[in-house]
Amino acid sequence: MFAAYLTVTILGALFNGAAAVTYLIGHEYPKTQADMKGLPRKWVPFLGALLAAGTVGLLAGLAVPLLGTLAACGLILYFIGAIIAHLRVGSRNIVGGIVFLATAVAVLILGVAHHGAV
Repeated sequence: MFAAYLTVTILGALFNGAAAVTYLIGHEYPKTQADMKGLPRKWVPFLGALLAAGTVGLLAGLAVPLLGTLAACGLILYFIGAIIAHLRVGSRNIVGGIVFLATAVAVLILGVAHHGAV
């Protein structure tokens, strides 16, 4: 069980960390996504900071299980919001969001299974 938890947590941290860097360095992709969803571009660094906090929380959760649980819950809410934002504007390009969401759900489930309810 621990091997699966560790693998999914590291995978989730890599996914979210890469996305956070993309948002925080000012890459054009997150800006065009914000435009498409009708969000102000000034929100992009804040969204990147949320992804970075989730990344750090997932990794910290390896040492302090409660942090990992909270980070996974936060990322689940983030990606539910991202999927809703896509659907709201008629975009059906939600596969990436679903993969990120599924990863966060897997981290939460495996973390609770490994550590027990925190």
